[in-house]
Amino acid sequence: MLTESKALSGFAALSNAHRLRLFRLLIQEGPGGLAAGDLARSAGLSPSAASFHLAQLESACLVRSCRIGRRIFYVIDVSGTRALVTFLTQGCCSGFPEFCGFLERLPLEDKTKGIEIMTDKTYNVLFLCTGNSARSIMAEAVLNDLSGDGFRGFSAGSMPKGQVHPYALDLLRNQNYKTDDLRSKSWEEFEGPEAPNLDFVFTLCDQAADESCPIWPGRPMTAHWGLPDPAAADGNEAVKRAAFADALRMLNNRIGIFINLPVASLDKLTLQKRLNAIGQTASHETKEPA
Repeated sequence: MLTESKALSGFAALSNAHRLRLFRLLIQEGPGGLAAGDLARSAGLSPSAASFHLAQLESACLVRSCRIGRRIFYVIDVSGTRALVTFLTQGCCSGFPEFCGFLERLPLEDKTKGIEIMTDKTYNVLFLCTGNSARSIMAEAVLNDLSGDGFRGFSAGSMPKGQVHPYALDLLRNQNYKTDDLRSKSWEEFEGPEAPNLDFVFTLCDQAADESCPIWPGRPMTAHWGLPDPAAADGNEAVKRAAFADALRMLNNRIGIFINLPVASLDKLTLQKRLNAIGQTASHETKEPA
């Protein structure tokens, strides 16, 4: 639970007009976030001024940043923002926040006490590609980095190449993702009795989506999140590495949306629609940052 001193830090960060404008821009943009240059222009600030104010918001755990290639992207820190809102509304309506309309729209909230639901459930997620050398590997790394204890990511391939693509490893290491446990492996590892029970399986390439998959332990929900294969990009080294950076950015967007779904409170039909919709976000993802 958020302490009063940390809450005051958050309120102080938002008390500045420039920071409030930047924060609201990121709220409106959603999980995809915005590049630093786009944010500065939209807020009417110089790059240096925007950088200063964004650093204050990040220090207050209201936004977070990541570097993709040469660009820095900012997104809302969902857990920090939710904690600040929860601090304000805890005990609302004599302990019955269901009478407060806007609280009904806050995901992952306990409707009778107005505080975050704490659960010991960890959802196992498997990402599939045919070769398990690039997209699915990066997805595994991103999920395990972003989700904390709520999700555990795995990856595999129907015809694994046996090694992770060096451009994928370089990019992940440059972005400070953990890579020590990443390896290209067959989906057969997830069929046997010793395999983890899976809650979600996402295919990232069309070929894997069309193949006849094994019967996974745990009877997971599935969805297709097709992405262009960065390893198939034509051009010089810079072009090929840019393709990997684009794939990583799209995976960050999609996984960011996924881990913030109120999974425990959605019925299966609604959840399936949400999972399918995440795989259809290409037009937003490919917007060119300046």
